[in-house]
Amino acid sequence: MTYIDDIAGQIRSRIPADLVPPASDALFRIYAVLAEAKGTAVTARDVHNAWTAWMAGQRREHPSLIPFDELGAAVQAEDEVFVAAIRAVAAARGGV
Repeated sequence: MTYIDDIAGQIRSRIPADLVPPASDALFRIYAVLAEAKGTAVTARDVHNAWTAWMAGQRREHPSLIPFDELGAAVQAEDEVFVAAIRAVAAARGGV
């Protein structure tokens, strides 16, 4: 296990199980990179961009594979639980 896997696991553990996509190890590794790179300054836009990069390899026809600003407010808000988890892990690790 790498340190990125460890961070990814910490982030995943803060997400309700019903919100964790299947086969999402790679997604949570990207979120771990966000935690390391952006720390507590990570935004919902960052989370959406990371999810888009992951989802593009999963299911290209997903309706949310559009720029963050083009999403409806309710869909944008769905990213907040992931933002909070990434920020919490980053803060616990001494991130910015």
